[in-house]
This record gives sequence, structure tokens and C-alpha cells, in this order.
Amino acid sequence: MKKVFLVSFLSILAVISAQAATDTGGDGSQIKINGNPLNPVHTAVPLLSIAPDARGGGMGDIGAATVPDVSSQYWNPAKFPFMKSNGGLGFSYTPWLSKLNVDINLAYLSGYWKFSEGQAVSASLRYFSLGDVQFRQGPNDPGMIVNPNEFSIDAAYSRLLSENWSAAVALRYIRSDLTSGVTVSGDQMYAGNSVAADIAAFYSKPVLIFGNEGSVSFGTNISNIGTKVTYDEGNSSDFLPTNWRLGGSFNIPFDDYNKLSINADINKFLVPTLPQRKNGEEEDDYEKRVQEYNNGISVISGIFRSFTDAPRGFKEEMEEIMWSAGLEYSYINQFFVRGGYFHESQNKGNRKYFTAGVGFRLNIFQLDAAYVIATSQSNPLDQTLRFSLSFDLAGIKNLMGRN
Repeated sequence: MKKVFLVSFLSILAVISAQAATDTGGDGSQIKINGNPLNPVHTAVPLLSIAPDARGGGMGDIGAATVPDVSSQYWNPAKFPFMKSNGGLGFSYTPWLSKLNVDINLAYLSGYWKFSEGQAVSASLRYFSLGDVQFRQGPNDPGMIVNPNEFSIDAAYSRLLSENWSAAVALRYIRSDLTSGVTVSGDQMYAGNSVAADIAAFYSKPVLIFGNEGSVSFGTNISNIGTKVTYDEGNSSDFLPTNWRLGGSFNIPFDDYNKLSINADINKFLVPTLPQRKNGEEEDDYEKRVQEYNNGISVISGIFRSFTDAPRGFKEEMEEIMWSAGLEYSYINQFFVRGGYFHESQNKGNRKYFTAGVGFRLNIFQLDAAYVIATSQSNPLDQTLRFSLSFDLAGIKNLMGRN
């Protein structure tokens, strides 16, 4: 029962979809969509799966291979050696799921420094507050107020491997305090802690288009390879949202003033599928199978297993792949207009939405905003806003030196 509660509670907080808080109906039967069981990938620490910045968010949550920026730490830290400036700092703020609770928000601080030609260090801090949540274990439970929150802090090292290739590694500390103070089945819940790593690569090659220099880029990032998170001092644990992202980008300069970037990403959780509850299966029997899943699968084994363990075979494995596409138009590299689309299968969470964004750059700073337009009226992500502000630290240093 305790494990089932944790899975459901984490799914609710992640808001995989309005129906994905549980895999079964009130009578124990499976919820089905178009005849297929609803079977989202369950993970802990929803913070790690939320796009934090307005630029990537404005293009449909894309960033594996886009033109490098100060927020590349989340998408692909291997892009930093290709930054034109030697240093930058950025801050992003997202009032998350404002339709459900006005207190939910995500803050993101990131920065980098190129300490030599072709080498860079970078870091970021993410903080996710879910406001005040009324927690009840049953219809007659008076309940209690909990204040779930999560944060992560990480650092990365990246370097050029050749003129066109770069690679990066990142290390991350994660703290997830979603259930601290809650008692489930007589057991006290605690904050979960974990450490994780990212491995990333990036390729970018200049190409001549319309007599101007454009570029073709590809990127990949396997993120959040780390220890499981436990909320009950090791009695049960949950996988981190280990994710494999692949992306491509084609940057087209029409002339000296107008440019267009065409981008696409695909990504997949490298997490094994949680056992489904069978029709008529007793709760104790189901919990035993869940515990076997929890205790018998290592993180590395789970990564490989995630490609072959979907109950409906190859078709369902393909449903676990999320994809997004986006455009960015820039005028004199100062004014930006963006648009994109994100798609997730109905049976894996049903996140489908368009995004739009704008940006303005002036000398040493850039301001970006993004907006989510959900394709479903019941989607709580609808009308989500993101804001980002970034600074060119090298530009600030040069400006102060001239003064």
C-alpha cells in the first residue's frame, strides 16, 4: 500500500496527465484509452523533467542542438564551448500549473565560464515549489497541509574534441521533499536525496546558405543517470527520470538581418515500466510485484530494460518516445519570434501543446518569454508562462573596463 501511494502521489505532482495519477479505476480495473491501458512511465522528482527556460520552452521544449545559450546546462551542456561570449548568467521563472494552484512555481539559475579556448565550466540551480497541498489518506481523514518542494544543483565540464565536436559531463545533487511529515501505513515519510550524472555530445558545422554562413547541428544528452530516491529511509525507492534526448538544428541566414532556425528533438525516459495491476488482482499480490520491480532492478539494468519491457511490445515502446519541433526567427540578432509543438502519446501522459515565444536582446542582456497553448481543454499546462533574463558577463566586464 505504501509503495502504491508513493507512485500515485508522485504522478499527481508531476501532472503527467489529468488521468495518470493512477493506473486503475476505483474497482481495480485498468483505465483504458482507445482500448489500450493507460500506462505512463512513473518516476520521482518531477522537477528534473520540466523545461526551465523561455527560449527552449517557446520552441516546443527543444534544446539538444539549438544555438547555444546560457540555459544549455539543462538541454545539453556540451554546447557551451561553442558560445561566442566567454561567460554568461541567466535566471528563469515559471508560474507552473497556475490553473490548479497559484503557489506552484519553478525558478532556474544558470551560468557558464569559458576559462580557455574550447573549454568551459557551467552550473545551475533549480527550485520547484508546489505551494500548500492538502493531504488526505481517506474520505474521513481531516488531512494535513504539506509544503512539497524540490531542488537540484549541478556543475558540468565541457570541451571541444575537434573543430566541430564537443562533449560534456555533469554531476548533480537532488533533494525531493514531497512527503516529509506525512505518515503512510504507520511509517514516517522523509525527504529523498540522490546524486546523478549527465553525458552529452554536440556537433556543429558551418554551411554556406544564400551566400551567408549558416550551420547544421546535432546534439544528444543522457541526463539524470543516478541513484534511486527513497522517501522512507530505504524501505522503498523510485527511479529518477533518466532521459535520453536527441536533437537536430538547421540555421538558415536569408541575409545579414534575417535568420531562421528549424529545430527538432526526440526524447525517451530510460526507466523500466512499472508492473500493471491485473484485473481482479489482490492488492497484496500487486504490491509484491511492485516491490520486486523496485528492489530487483538496478539503475543501469533499468536503462537497458526500458527499451524492451513495454507490455504491448514494440508499438508501446514507440509510444514512449516524445517529440517536439520548433522554429526561431531572428531579426538583426536582437528580436526573436518562436513557435513549436510538443507531443506525447495518449497512453503515456497525453501532453500535447503548442508553444509561442518572443525575445529581445540589447547589448549585455536578453529577455525572453514563452506561452503554452494546450490542444486539450482539460490540460492543466494550458496558458503556462515562462520568463527568462540572461546577461553576457564578458560584455559587462568589457563595458566596465571602458568606463
